[in-house]
Amino acid sequence: MAGELAFFELGVADVDKARAFYQALFGWSLEPGPGGGLVISTPNVPGGVHGDDPGASPYVFFQVDDMDAAVSLVRELGGEVDDSDVEGEQDSVARFGRFTLCSDNQGSRFGLHQPPRPG
Repeated sequence: MAGELAFFELGVADVDKARAFYQALFGWSLEPGPGGGLVISTPNVPGGVHGDDPGASPYVFFQVDDMDAAVSLVRELGGEVDDSDVEGEQDSVARFGRFTLCSDNQGSRFGLHQPPRPG
């Protein structure tokens, strides 16, 4: 369903320190993920950690049915899209789907996520 919370992403300076911190704090399972990051298993919303991003805020991604249409609509409504994230690496797209970071028409950051196609 479009607009449903899809996943969250934590940007950190050091992935290993983040793993130790969040495992101890919440008991999360953090497994190796794409690009040297981590995949977080929580009781409800899945997440991820990426490194080399000191001072980053958490990113929240909302599910969309059609990434291209959603990106066009963000722009039409006065928002901005970080085009570098739309396609991603082919094996990551097959496993995790497509995702991109955006800003709304007031500059608030959020992400869009199109889940991988079945099959």
